[in-house]
Amino acid sequence: MPENPCLRLAIDRLNATTAADHFAIWVIQAPHPSGYAHHDQNYPEHLIEAWRAWQSFFSSKPIANAPVLPSLTLPDSTDSEDSSPSPYTSRLMQYLGILLWRWVFDGSIQNSLDQSRGIALGQGTPLRLRLELRDPNLIAIPWEIMQHGPGQRAVGLSQQVLFSRTTYEVDPLAIQQEETGLKVLLVQGINTNQSELDFGGEKNLDLEREAEAIAQAFSTGSDMSLRNTWQEIAHCEIDILIQPTPSELTAYLESKHYNVLFYSGHGMPGPDGGMLYLRPEATLNGTELAQLLTRCRIKLAVFNACWGAQPDMRDGYPIPRSSLSEVLIHHGVPAVLAMRDTIADHEALSFIQVFARSLSERLPIDEAVAVSRQHLLTLYRFNQPAWTLPVLYMHPEFDGELLRSPLEGTTEMPESPSNWVEPNIPAASLRPLETSGSGWPIQGGRMRIGGLDTNDLVLRGAGVSRQHAEIFYRDCAIEGGMKSGYFLRDFSRYGTLMLMDNRWYRIHRQEIPLQSGTRLCFGTHRVEFLVDGTDRVG
Repeated sequence: MPENPCLRLAIDRLNATTAADHFAIWVIQAPHPSGYAHHDQNYPEHLIEAWRAWQSFFSSKPIANAPVLPSLTLPDSTDSEDSSPSPYTSRLMQYLGILLWRWVFDGSIQNSLDQSRGIALGQGTPLRLRLELRDPNLIAIPWEIMQHGPGQRAVGLSQQVLFSRTTYEVDPLAIQQEETGLKVLLVQGINTNQSELDFGGEKNLDLEREAEAIAQAFSTGSDMSLRNTWQEIAHCEIDILIQPTPSELTAYLESKHYNVLFYSGHGMPGPDGGMLYLRPEATLNGTELAQLLTRCRIKLAVFNACWGAQPDMRDGYPIPRSSLSEVLIHHGVPAVLAMRDTIADHEALSFIQVFARSLSERLPIDEAVAVSRQHLLTLYRFNQPAWTLPVLYMHPEFDGELLRSPLEGTTEMPESPSNWVEPNIPAASLRPLETSGSGWPIQGGRMRIGGLDTNDLVLRGAGVSRQHAEIFYRDCAIEGGMKSGYFLRDFSRYGTLMLMDNRWYRIHRQEIPLQSGTRLCFGTHRVEFLVDGTDRVG
């Protein structure tokens, strides 16, 4: 499967200079050699002031030396004299987001982003944007709210630019297994309102109710996907552990292959990746958990706990690479989703429900997070911090795919399918299902389909990519006993739909065999694949 183009940026403080606010921003991965760029930036005072004002409104932790808020003059967000100004918090959210964008994407870095987005657009895929923060003082900043200008979508909400954070000097990823369903282990530890000494029977019942509510959010989120008949939905299995000991958690993870670990409970920052409180007398630090998750091949770890995405502090300064998210990624966990600050239960359940639905629809993890953030913004509004709380870290080598399609393809198509065909190719065609006409013959055993004029079959409209798909004939006799025939390979952004057993299934970035009578859908265009001399199906 071809990966989405990726632009990876790094930010670090320049230690060689005496200026404490002097930083370097550079491109360390780009989809084109000319995309590599570098520039130095001073961290301006007005950005510091906006960040402190943002904290005083939206952070659950009080900050020292916060500016007097009336002294922060925000630009008006309206041009009309008759329009009432937007709420201060909404303007502050937007203002900080714009300042952060302008600080990062300045000059050659912005040019590299524009070029990378153009490449992704040409391929009909989203661009992955990964931010590597090497100075721990920058981690607490909500980079997910960056936006290019007033009225523009924040980067953490975009499905065209899939934003995540990453880290450096990581252990390599283990070989990823092909999976078709969600297998979730839900671990319920001590919640934030419980003390280690006061833990009675009624509170055990509360934990069970909370765990059931989270499991129901996963189940409901997966069931909601069934309303969309254009998607083939992944099965979701959920096991629940209430206050396990570390040995019990280990036994569960080793006894059954899970691909998602979800922890809900109390967490504290610490130098070794923080501390999770499984039960009053049992804790687990991030380094210990990392060994367990990598050994058991967990692909995604989700933490509904305090400060999972924040580093530990020592003498008022953050400890480098001490957050739970960074420690897990450093040890080779593919993806970690944690909270930047405390999140209310109803906000977390809303997020989980849409996140589970998106994963069930086989969206990449970073796209599923963007969709779920959009849902939180819709429910709790732009000027509230809920949608900014989930922070996604992804391993530099991870492509974001949690689930693959269960429709396993055949052999991988070579670069030039014509090398595989023989002169005697069965004649075939595509017939439109919703309009009259003789259809479109597949000339020479190959048809390229999409919106570009260079395609053999030009289709335009919603859901059709520029280079959407290809139908080709392959004679596999030289491979030793494999069946020859026609195949479809999808290159599109949203996938190609195929009708099987009266149900539409999505084929996305995959190669599948075709039979005469197979019905396909490219965006809104429904067609039937026919091979001459073969009886049609259905």
